[in-house]
Amino acid sequence: QPEERATVRSPQDVENLLRGEMALLEQEHLRVVLLNTRNQVMGVQEIYKGSVNSAQVRVAEVLRPAVRENCPAIVVVHNHPSGDPTPSAQDIAVTKELVAAGKQLDIEVLDHIIIGQGGHVSMKERGLGFG
Repeated sequence: QPEERATVRSPQDVENLLRGEMALLEQEHLRVVLLNTRNQVMGVQEIYKGSVNSAQVRVAEVLRPAVRENCPAIVVVHNHPSGDPTPSAQDIAVTKELVAAGKQLDIEVLDHIIIGQGGHVSMKERGLGFG
């Protein structure tokens, strides 16, 4: 039911939604949180399952669920199996590509959040990959 859907108001909301299942994964996983116009969660889809320290990301595959479900906004989330949520240079580069491609498709990439064992990093809050 729409009134029962979780709403994303902050990076902490996303961490609360996914941390329990993503913080202790032994491989890198990338998921997309699909949001409606009220930032209510329409679903969470896993896009990639990578290795211990990387996942090859293709921008079209990350945005495909939002196009398919007609969602105007997404939050990209992945974990770092090392436990340290510090963004890598590749994380920043992929975020820039996702934001740019999202603009072309009229899909707002609200944030890219990295989850580690000790917490999370919001790339948008740090100004990494968001213009």
